[in-house]
Amino acid sequence: MADYLLLALGTFVLIQLFYYFFFFTRLAFYENNTNYDCSTPGVTVLVCAWNERENLEELLPLLDAQEYNNFEVILLDDRSDDGSEEFIRAHINDWKHIRYIRINDQFEHVTPKKYALTVGMKQAKYPIALMTDADCRPFSNHWITAMTSRLSDERDIVLGFSPYLKQSGFLNWFIRCETFYTAVQYLSFTLAGMTYMGVGRNILYKRSVFFANKGFYTHRHVFGGDDDIFLNEVSTSSNTAISVESESFVYSTPKTTWKTWFKQKQRHLSVSKHYKPRNKVLLGLLSGAHVAVWTIGIFVLIFGIWQKDMPLLAVLGGTFTVRWLIQWFLLSRINNKLDKTVEGFSFLLMDFALFMYYIIFGFLAMIKRKPRTTWN
Repeated sequence: MADYLLLALGTFVLIQLFYYFFFFTRLAFYENNTNYDCSTPGVTVLVCAWNERENLEELLPLLDAQEYNNFEVILLDDRSDDGSEEFIRAHINDWKHIRYIRINDQFEHVTPKKYALTVGMKQAKYPIALMTDADCRPFSNHWITAMTSRLSDERDIVLGFSPYLKQSGFLNWFIRCETFYTAVQYLSFTLAGMTYMGVGRNILYKRSVFFANKGFYTHRHVFGGDDDIFLNEVSTSSNTAISVESESFVYSTPKTTWKTWFKQKQRHLSVSKHYKPRNKVLLGLLSGAHVAVWTIGIFVLIFGIWQKDMPLLAVLGGTFTVRWLIQWFLLSRINNKLDKTVEGFSFLLMDFALFMYYIIFGFLAMIKRKPRTTWN
């Protein structure tokens, strides 16, 4: 029995190592050469908001202060009733680049955020659209410049990174870990020519891409997916670039309770069923191998202790040690590029925490309970 357990463990470890070496090394050794050029075509920054007055008071001055030659910011206020409209109208003349569009309508055939973004795309003055959310904050005044610097004649889409702010507590630590590991995946896959998602908090693409693919039409009724489902449809092996320099980062405030984070993750994960089959297989195999390695490893540990099989325990320890060393080396390099989002000493704990995360949300996915969403 021990031989079969080790064979199974070795198989799933090799699957993980394939992802580490074929995908993750691309990001670990990626050089984001800076080539700022403020003569890049004009950019329209789109911000959708629903009852976000406090966030808008902080965000809009930061966006207006961006150092870029030719840009505008369109705030798409979707039926807010928290005083957002009054605040904007009272201060609109204080900002040079801010445009305000109030959306009063809601339609059954399209989700509110996708409708708002579509309105923004149609009203935009410039050919490049850069998206973020009201609760986000650009790291620097060169955010627009850093993102547009990755565009080219062949690259129509640029994926940025949006880490969560560091706060105290286990929930915040895990949110940062999960966000980091998700970024490792979608940025690495993009470098391998297999883009499957981006994050709406920091994503840029040419408006021509949006209209050429009929916008969000095929998934207009799905809550979420204005970033990942859309990218899953329109990205190719050669039209998407990434930006991993710090000035292109956009920070976001994380959820502070397990309940609100849990609802957010349910919504995010619920859209993955709309991915292309290839993407679902690759991502499922990656998370499945992660779960299998830990599950078999725990079983081998218990079996080895019960049988007092020291050679078996030695092989188990050696296998996990080699795996962790490779993981630590690659993830540490990537972590340094992504503003040290995760404390380096906690990678081992993160590895186990992600195992539990996959178990819990995998079980919930089988239940197929539809997440409740009030706005997206």
